Amino acid sequence: MSQFNFIQTNIPGVQIIEPAVFGDARGYFMETYHKSDFSAAGIDREFVQDNQSRSTRGVLRGLHYQTKHPQAKLVRVTRGEVYDVAVDCRPDSVTFGRWVGVRLSEDNKRMFYIPRGFAHGFLVLSDIAEFCYKCDAEYDPMGEGGVPYDDPTIGIVWPDCGAPVRTSEKDLHYLPFTQQGFEWFSGMDG
Repeated sequence: MSQFNFIQTNIPGVQIIEPAVFGDARGYFMETYHKSDFSAAGIDREFVQDNQSRSTRGVLRGLHYQTKHPQAKLVRVTRGEVYDVAVDCRPDSVTFGRWVGVRLSEDNKRMFYIPRGFAHGFLVLSDIAEFCYKCDAEYDPMGEGGVPYDDPTIGIVWPDCGAPVRTSEKDLHYLPFTQQGFEWFSGMDG
């Protein structure tokens, strides 16, 4: 029996994952990944790189993607809370340009699976957030790209985080969504 509840979102392939949490007076235990359970839910990727970031309230990381070596990601929060977003950048997808967002926190312990062909980013809602990523392709600085987090064509509704939004200088200068061809994601099923 699976130790996870896999929730399909309104974009096929993008999933919210709720792990079973076993707690007692000592604390808790949970699995954060189990290959056969994930494979049975349609997430059949070999993760090859793990990352962790620490950010403060109002930090917005993203929206990022890789062109040459697209990444599928399994993400979760181990401290604090974020609003996490995936944007479909596959030009031949029926959900091209649509987005889905979810709150991830140390309390709800939810995870978020983002297939290849998506831009990804998150906004920190707590004083501090520690964010963990599992990726199925290694980071490629020569193939990195992104979409503005406030692109009006996409229309992401970011929650109020109680502080000014702060992002990297690089993230402020991505071309608008409508000016990117996304040809590198053509024919990609996630």
